[in-house]
Amino acid sequence: MPELRKDPVIGRWVIIATERARRPGVFLDSEKNTFDDGPCAFCDNQDKEIFSVRPYSGASWRVRVVESGTPLLSNKGSFNRKAHGLYDVVNDYGTHEVVIETPEHIANMADLSQEQIRMVFETYALRYSELEKNDSFQYVIAYKNYGYAAGSRRIAHSRSQIIATSVIPFSAKEKLAGAKKYFVYHERCLYCDMIQQELQAKIRIVAESEHFVAFTPFAPRFVFETWVMPKKHNCDFAKGVVGYEDDLAGLMKIVLTKIKVGLDDPAYNYVIHSAPFHSVERRAGKDSGTKWKTLAEDYHWHIEVLPRLTRVAGFEKGSGFYISSIPPENTAEFLREVKS
Repeated sequence: MPELRKDPVIGRWVIIATERARRPGVFLDSEKNTFDDGPCAFCDNQDKEIFSVRPYSGASWRVRVVESGTPLLSNKGSFNRKAHGLYDVVNDYGTHEVVIETPEHIANMADLSQEQIRMVFETYALRYSELEKNDSFQYVIAYKNYGYAAGSRRIAHSRSQIIATSVIPFSAKEKLAGAKKYFVYHERCLYCDMIQQELQAKIRIVAESEHFVAFTPFAPRFVFETWVMPKKHNCDFAKGVVGYEDDLAGLMKIVLTKIKVGLDDPAYNYVIHSAPFHSVERRAGKDSGTKWKTLAEDYHWHIEVLPRLTRVAGFEKGSGFYISSIPPENTAEFLREVKS
């Protein structure tokens, strides 16, 4: 019989369709992840450099941040919010940066060294801190699209993106509101409690390091969805990752390698979820007027890794339900057994 599970953060219901479950090793609905053989736009990139990691002055770069060639947002002009009848309109004030993760022509972050991955996460943290200085920016998100099915171009060069926005995205507000609601009732961080329960149960653990844990969530939206969380509480990625970058890089390499090897190199996304910036007054929503007074205590930064193995169909889009055709306990067991 199918089982409905409730996401403890935002209250979303997920259908675990156990009667249609397939063995994880043969569950591949997505198209083969392929890349073009043409010239690479990132091997000898000439775009405007925003930041780079170099071993010493004048040395070749190891990680490079450039302006996006097709930006979703622009920091030209200034932030401006206005009414359009009953609608709200904000100009496209923000930034859109591309993080070129290696000078080598390597497609998957799983194939980078732990040291190289560490430099990528250090770069994210430095860019978060720099973007926070702009009082018009409320939220920053770092994310990766690997493979065409995940929204990337077919260029076999590992890169990710950072976008700063002048408003807090709705999905982030859902997480913030869910975490705050739990904290108000329990006086504890929801994510810290989740980590402790998963470490005790062990059935959804994928991998663990000294400072981080990777597990499949209790109510996943997608098969093989995996969350990576710091064991030490911190709401802010840029501050919370400092001193732990190498440990995080090692665990991310393990998780991404397990996904690559176990699932035949599928497309995937990952997203870093962090608190909104503290330098600007944060609200649960302008209509509610509820300030985030407990933000540092109730929220917990984390990374969501989302393999793209299935497609969202009409029922999911129309109802808001997600369907997972393999229980997360099974996908976690499968990934644990994959040699990384």
